[in-house]
Amino acid sequence: MKTMILDEIAEKTKIRVEAAKKEISPEAMRKLAEGKEADTGFPFEQELKKEAMTFICEVKKASPSKGIIAEEFDYLSIAKEYEAAGAGAISVLTEPDYFMGSIRYLKQIAGEVSIPLLRKDFTIDEYMIYEAKAAGASIVLLICALLKKNQLAQYIKLCDSLGLSALVEAHDEAEIAMAIEAGARIIGVNNRNLKDFTVDIKNGITLRKAVPPDILFIAESGIRTREDIVELEQGKVNGVLIGETLMRSPDKNAMLARLKGVSYGED
Repeated sequence: MKTMILDEIAEKTKIRVEAAKKEISPEAMRKLAEGKEADTGFPFEQELKKEAMTFICEVKKASPSKGIIAEEFDYLSIAKEYEAAGAGAISVLTEPDYFMGSIRYLKQIAGEVSIPLLRKDFTIDEYMIYEAKAAGASIVLLICALLKKNQLAQYIKLCDSLGLSALVEAHDEAEIAMAIEAGARIIGVNNRNLKDFTVDIKNGITLRKAVPPDILFIAESGIRTREDIVELEQGKVNGVLIGETLMRSPDKNAMLARLKGVSYGED
């Protein structure tokens, strides 16, 4: 049953996108996106190039593997707390059926924080890229398992034209090769297998070796301790995406400080 989750999400996403196109036409959405600044300087990529590890902190209410993670879900307060705590970027779940996310969360958070925002969703249509830009995102997630190589390359080019960074997610060496050939500048390796939702923290460290050093690299999922971070730093990882560990913490500031290895209140 679990092996079908990604396919199920993709099918529901197609239905959601078709419904969205009836509300705002593709042409109107494209104009909304193109009305936003395109010469952004790609701030997320500049952040990842810094010597210190970049922390991408996730705003997430639920997931298919864990169910409801945050009963109390004041997403605006959570985003502001992340920014104040020194997050390099914020990931916002916008997938509604399995993660209880919303594009509305992204729009509202974009009005309250100034650090880069990732639209975390299952991009299967260029409409979603325009929609992300119009909502205030500066990064879009592109998952290799959902896209053909030529489609991935087209979507990366579209992101570039809009001033969006494309975070290309892979899970094995074949997908890493696909991402590199498609022109990815940032590759994220999900330690959680999206086909069966098992987690292996070593996955990111192993696959970093398959990625040229000039391509920025992010480890995603299953990161819980300072020891995990140190191991990833030693493995030449540029950034980490952390969701559940922070979402379950009653004091996100203190938890992020612990992960960074600094005393609470320092940066």
